[in-house]
Amino acid sequence: MSDINVFLLEDDLDLAQIVEYNLRKEGYSVRVFHRGTHLLKAIEEETPDLMLLDVMVPDYDGFRVASVLRSRVELKDVPIIFITVKDAEEDKLKGFSLGADDYITKPFSVKELLARVRAVLKRAGKLSTGGVFKLGELEVDTQRYEVRRGKEKIELTPTEFKILEALLENYARPVSREYLIEVILKKDVYDRTIDVHIKNLREKLGKEGQAIKTVRGFGYKIEL
Repeated sequence: MSDINVFLLEDDLDLAQIVEYNLRKEGYSVRVFHRGTHLLKAIEEETPDLMLLDVMVPDYDGFRVASVLRSRVELKDVPIIFITVKDAEEDKLKGFSLGADDYITKPFSVKELLARVRAVLKRAGKLSTGGVFKLGELEVDTQRYEVRRGKEKIELTPTEFKILEALLENYARPVSREYLIEVILKKDVYDRTIDVHIKNLREKLGKEGQAIKTVRGFGYKIEL
């Protein structure tokens, strides 16, 4: 796993050292930044495989850094995990609306952090045993984690792709919010968080996005 490069933004020096040490023990390469501006400068030279962003740091905080990353085409697919003491629902929703793949609140155990890192990297990888789905003019390749309309590639976050894949695998059948949260996303989030992902997914898929139907009081299904 030494080819996986992680960027860590954390201004708490002791915590940064602990997280870096344990990530390296797992075989990851790690670069630590204590200022958001330093991280943004570094991505001009190197694109990481994962970013761990503390929300509350001087100058460019984690939310601002994520906003910059998601605004750049070449960085839209880089998974982001927010690390923060801010555990209010509105903060989590803001994080996911910025394209975060996970949101972990302090204090946390090292085991929990490593488990979430592994889960996000798996969702962002190419380990799927699925195939290619057709949805209108869209082609969804679950092995390459790609969505295309002809030659145009539609950029989805790893979390958005995983939700789309789950809906397609259950075509025309309702999928519960609980299933998406516990089985697909494998994290403790609010129902409204799923709604934010679905909203973003519908917008990105264009006319095919209207195939994602809300099943009132239950969840969602996809059907043209």
